[in-house]
Amino acid sequence: MLRPLAALIFKLTDWSVNWNLPEGVHRCVMIAAPHTSNWDLFYARLAFYQMRIPLRFTVKKEWLRFPVGDLMRALGAIGIDRTPKNPGDERPSMTDAMAQLFADNDRLVVMVTPEGTRKLRTEWKTGFYYVAVKAGVPVGLGYLDYKKKEAGVGKMVYPSGDRDKDLREIMDFYRPIVGKHPEKFSVDITV
Repeated sequence: MLRPLAALIFKLTDWSVNWNLPEGVHRCVMIAAPHTSNWDLFYARLAFYQMRIPLRFTVKKEWLRFPVGDLMRALGAIGIDRTPKNPGDERPSMTDAMAQLFADNDRLVVMVTPEGTRKLRTEWKTGFYYVAVKAGVPVGLGYLDYKKKEAGVGKMVYPSGDRDKDLREIMDFYRPIVGKHPEKFSVDITV
């Protein structure tokens, strides 16, 4: 039901979808960038509905409680529980908790926004990369190009272990992409 509605909205707004997700990829960390507007989630969700990608995003497990829990789950939220398994154990890192999600699921695409904010940020959070390495999954380069009115997945980056090389490849992909508010978007200039 949502797929035809998403396609109709894209048609009415002159947006298109780039269906560049390789066949057989059922697990990955999906970057969502640029992230410069609240409209980004709207267009990203519509694009992923059309591509039939069951996109998820992480939230603290407390966000899945009443009264907003059902809505959050319907949007694709998956709860992160960082409670130690045994008394006296160390609390798992966010990277470990997200990697465990991949260990527990045969099919999982988790969206992350490494910019972390809709404001200009010249240094990205790199936890997504370490999650992909630890989970043994690729990084999907999801994007919204407002200049072209195109949403999609540009390519997959398979972590090589050379963090700087892999991040340069990711930044090179995003450099020409235009966000809704271009002045609020920058690739990571420290790479």
